[in-house]
Amino acid sequence: MTSYGYPNYIRVNVGLRDENTKFLEALDEVLGSLSRTDSSKRLVITIDGPAGAGKTTVSKALADRLGYKYIDTGALYRGVAYEAVSKGLSYDDDLGLKSMCTDLKLQFVFIKKELRLISNDSDITDLIRTPEITMFASAVSARPIVREFLLTLQRKMGRERGVVFEGRDMGTVVFPDADIKFYLDASHQTRALRRYREIETKSSQSLQEVENDMKQRDENDSTRKLAPLKPAEDAEIIDSTDISADEVVELMLSYIKGGKR
Repeated sequence: MTSYGYPNYIRVNVGLRDENTKFLEALDEVLGSLSRTDSSKRLVITIDGPAGAGKTTVSKALADRLGYKYIDTGALYRGVAYEAVSKGLSYDDDLGLKSMCTDLKLQFVFIKKELRLISNDSDITDLIRTPEITMFASAVSARPIVREFLLTLQRKMGRERGVVFEGRDMGTVVFPDADIKFYLDASHQTRALRRYREIETKSSQSLQEVENDMKQRDENDSTRKLAPLKPAEDAEIIDSTDISADEVVELMLSYIKGGKR
């Protein structure tokens, strides 16, 4: 039997814009299917938990150890929040949010080995970590139109597998059939102090203000009707209050290698 590899090039005839868009979407689906076949043994791993639990540090380190992609889904919500604030929209303006999301293109790219969030060709990575955007992102994340928009985008990002997704509802809503699910938590005081140290050079907020904001965000995230923050029933729960990020990663690797699914 003759075996065939991938072609060295694909000839594309330039046509109308709509025709080209349909062609590229179809090509993306085909290539995604091929990639899924080649990476069938690679895992989709979700890491959920509240703010300040150490998800970002741990998720990046775990992805690096496994040679996987890392996706910060919280940054996607912050990206939507940033664009909405920039346009003067309120968090409950569903018509305005729907119109904005229709034209919004969010993607992650590596620039000088650093993961950056690009919104409609503009790098907004350094603009989405302010207290205002943080609170707006928590509020807008409860809007069905925003969640639907990002749900589609996140699932598309997971098609190729070999990805570590960090978020708040990755294992419960976005990827309920993920291969491995973790829920990372820590005491409220520990989380507030971690977040304060993370932003103290970028913000004038006091530790008490950070703690108050975190309490409000925890309340918003855990009580919203749509996709509230909670561990998936089959998630491995890890308390990081008294252990380092490196120790958390080692626990996760041990769990993964132990074949606990």
